Amino acid sequence: MKTPNISKQDILNAFQYRHATKEFDETRKLTEDDINFILKTANLSPSSFGFEPWHFVVVQDKELRELLKPVAWGASLKLDTASHFILGLSMKAPMTNWNSEYIMHMMKNVKQFPKDVIQMYSKFYREFQESDFNLDTDKKLFDWASKQTYIALANMMTSAALVGIDSCPIEGFHQEKTEALLKEKFGVDTDKYGLSYMVAFGYRKAEPPHVKTRRNLDDIVTWQ
Repeated sequence: MKTPNISKQDILNAFQYRHATKEFDETRKLTEDDINFILKTANLSPSSFGFEPWHFVVVQDKELRELLKPVAWGASLKLDTASHFILGLSMKAPMTNWNSEYIMHMMKNVKQFPKDVIQMYSKFYREFQESDFNLDTDKKLFDWASKQTYIALANMMTSAALVGIDSCPIEGFHQEKTEALLKEKFGVDTDKYGLSYMVAFGYRKAEPPHVKTRRNLDDIVTWQ
């Protein structure tokens, strides 16, 4: 495995270049290689205990995009113009609970742990949920999974910016109504998955109207 050799300035330039693109150029589309590259960075993202509590639905069908508009007030223009539109789903309690079938599948079949390691890992994971983070409700477990799914979102947007592709993260939707739609029209099992965010990818139609503004680094960092 080669050691990365990307200059720090190139990475900072990508962060400066990235902005929440409100309208995309409809005439420009990502290639299959482009979108697979972005999705692979989500696939390679870190997660707590390495259990990957996420799923990504790429919505390219125009009729399905239209169905999202009434429940996603922050996405309308992006649904019309983005090259690719992704729903970031996070696992709910039936999937992420320490004793769920999914967690056992991850340890046994994906990570291929031996039995003694599975027992040890299960013990640590149970203690983490019940004592360390007090994840004692379905809502807490979903919010915890969502935090991890946002790591994948950040990595997708950053990797896109590094290769000159624009993006826009979206939380402007009615969660209950959107999940009902996902269950009815998208085939999503909403007992197992909830919607954390939407994200659009493509190429900006125009340059951002404002220069990126941020607080000074000294205002957000304390050294001790």
